[in-house]
Amino acid sequence: MRAKILEGIRVVDLTWVLAGPFATRIFADWGAEVIKVQCGRTAHGAEDNVRGYFQTWNRNKKSITLNLNYPAARELLLKLVAASDLVIENFSPRVMSNWKLTYQDLKKVKNDLIMLSLSAAGQAGPEKDWVAFAPTLQALSGFTFLTSFAADSPLGLGVPYGDVISALYAAFAALAALEYRDRTGQGQYIDLSEYEALCSLLGPALLDGLANGGNIMPQGNGPDDLPAAPHGCFKCLGTDRWCVIAVFSDEEWQALCEVMGRPAWAECETLSTMAGRREKAGELEARIEEWTARKTPEEVVQLLQDAGVAAGLVQNAEDLAHDPQLLARNFFRPLPHPMHADAQADASPIQIGGERGRAWNAAPSLGEHNRYVFLNLLGLTEEEFSAYVKQGVIG
Repeated sequence: MRAKILEGIRVVDLTWVLAGPFATRIFADWGAEVIKVQCGRTAHGAEDNVRGYFQTWNRNKKSITLNLNYPAARELLLKLVAASDLVIENFSPRVMSNWKLTYQDLKKVKNDLIMLSLSAAGQAGPEKDWVAFAPTLQALSGFTFLTSFAADSPLGLGVPYGDVISALYAAFAALAALEYRDRTGQGQYIDLSEYEALCSLLGPALLDGLANGGNIMPQGNGPDDLPAAPHGCFKCLGTDRWCVIAVFSDEEWQALCEVMGRPAWAECETLSTMAGRREKAGELEARIEEWTARKTPEEVVQLLQDAGVAAGLVQNAEDLAHDPQLLARNFFRPLPHPMHADAQADASPIQIGGERGRAWNAAPSLGEHNRYVFLNLLGLTEEEFSAYVKQGVIG
């Protein structure tokens, strides 16, 4: 059996909630040994091992418990760091410093260590001590405004996009540092600002403003580069069922009219041109929705695609679970769990050599791998291990 591509890499995971755990999950999915450091006192909410949220972002990892408020726990962590390749943490900047576990502290036990700190605004600057979640940073970066339907209603994204993007940046940066260490023997400290990661994606909007002048405004469901009208998301028959439709030419408009049965309102001369349809976009989309609301999204999409009009289903989680393309590519995989019901997990979209990785495991139980790490890996005796547990150092 071929080894996984990151097999042999050990990661000390000092992360929580989403951005950090997703970054380390990428390493775990591809074979790295990711050891998540938890504490019984704080393993609740997003860090409660039995919850679906935790299960999603912490599959394929090992879990140990250390109360890092104890000096002895920090000494044990240093021993683990000395036997590892990479440390990833996403606390606010003061936390690792207060524990005396900064990069300079950790580097003393492993000279070629790679450490990545993922924080709201980075480790330096007047806003370095900010504590923020993705929606906060999405608002600060401008994403909430730009992804709204209108300037006076900054709804923004309904998902923690900033966390996902920052996690991908973090994984890429850490992999680059590992490759650099392989060539030079030198470790790295990586300071990653989630705020800046989001700002780095605003290039097209900023360039548009500089090149074309005027204010940069949200487009709602308007087309981005190619002119289209109608172009939007339309309610369909059923509870919270929707489809999207985009008409890019006058010929496609006529095809849409034909599918709708050529209603009288569609014969308006103004609607026969792209410019006219764009001018009447709001009224036009309301009329089209009167038609789509009487049909299922699947029916609308099939009718329009058969007629050469771009249309798609707005899929929910149930739709995705039965999506024939995803099923054909084995995108979902079961994660057997010894204590809870088995779950279906989303796989990596990346296939290497026709595989997405082998033998995945469900997220660990709290402290499930304490004996393996502390006795087998770090060499504690049974007496030492028991004493640390009794003192609350391990726990």
